[in-house]
Amino acid sequence: MESGPTRIQHLPRLWPSRAYYGWAIVFTSFFISIAQVPMYGPVFSVFMKPIEDELGWSRFTITVAFTVGSLGGALLASAVGPIVDRYGARGVMSVTGLLVTAGLLGISAMSEPWHFWVAYGAARTVSVAGVGLGTSVAIANWFIRMRGRAIAMRAAGQRAGQAVMPLIILPVLLTAGWRESFVVLGIVAALFITVPSLLFIRRRPEDFGLRPDGDSAPSADTPRARGSTEYSWTLREVRTTRTLWLLTVGMAAGLAAQIAINVHAVANFEDKGIAQGLAVTVASIFTGVAAVSMLGWGMLVERIHVRYVSMAAMALFFLAMGVLLVAETYAMAVLFAFLFGLGTGGWTVAQMIMIPNYFGRLHAGSIKGFISPVEGLLGISGPLVAARVHDATDSYDAAFVAAAATFALGCAAFYLAKPLRAPSAVGATA
Repeated sequence: MESGPTRIQHLPRLWPSRAYYGWAIVFTSFFISIAQVPMYGPVFSVFMKPIEDELGWSRFTITVAFTVGSLGGALLASAVGPIVDRYGARGVMSVTGLLVTAGLLGISAMSEPWHFWVAYGAARTVSVAGVGLGTSVAIANWFIRMRGRAIAMRAAGQRAGQAVMPLIILPVLLTAGWRESFVVLGIVAALFITVPSLLFIRRRPEDFGLRPDGDSAPSADTPRARGSTEYSWTLREVRTTRTLWLLTVGMAAGLAAQIAINVHAVANFEDKGIAQGLAVTVASIFTGVAAVSMLGWGMLVERIHVRYVSMAAMALFFLAMGVLLVAETYAMAVLFAFLFGLGTGGWTVAQMIMIPNYFGRLHAGSIKGFISPVEGLLGISGPLVAARVHDATDSYDAAFVAAAATFALGCAAFYLAKPLRAPSAVGATA
């Protein structure tokens, strides 16, 4: 863990001294986010049918592993959040990389459902709590004015990885098999999560005599100052507010429905007769569109409040569900992927920036950790419910209708989540 160095020469020498170090946090998080994508739905969905065909497991059985990891990540985040706030994300993320690698290698040797539940569940647990929370809090600490674009660049890494990783791993999957594919993914995780975290991730600019965004002009640099800093609410101040719990409902709704589609989209199109290679490209298209659109979403969230960006994303998801329900051809699948990808771009940026933009950066990890168990318990149901619906009806249609309704609920919750008004005594400490 980091002890908080105070002199700028303590920054890693691998980064150019004239460039603001916050961008090192962003670029490192970008590559780390690519390496962790096997723990997310679009890549998970690529392996669903191959595992089903070889081992004979139902989709519900397979999806349990994803659900275990989602719930575990939500619960672990409540412990990780305060650690990241106090010590920084460096140690947490370094250990996460090793655990993700171990989990992926374990999957390659599995033979029983519980092996998959433990190996994948543990790897996704630490990925969600360690990398997901760690990178978003780290970037939020280094940026305020340019937080939108900085978070967007990190998020683009995650979605770009989800776009290219299925295409990269597809030749291994088709020629060698899904077990060998997980070995390759495990090696990638070790090289691109643990090593960059150790080398570059640092806690806050103040630890090195710097200011957020690289600002150099003197300012009232206190936790509650405005301008180049911001008002930071404590967990105690916000945990009983209507705003926080409406945000929790909105994020849980988006999480449940969006991940359900991520996990089952490829299998859905394969069920409808689209060849495996083409079905895999649907996941690559929507994640690619998401990645390309994120910088635009990030710039937008610097100009309008994050709640409006969240509402726009929910609306795009709702439209995409309408297309998905009638999509029987590859052309319709591509149209779905485009709409869903645009929504995913906005949603990913918004949910990463939601807590620091509403409540400030200094306690963002603790606040996010506090709501993560509730958000996770509500949100993990999506993929599992979709799998159960498919196994019972041999169709995803009812699950997709429920997803559309859930997106509408999320949009309403964000509309009602009005920002808190900071006290006038902005010079007080948090």
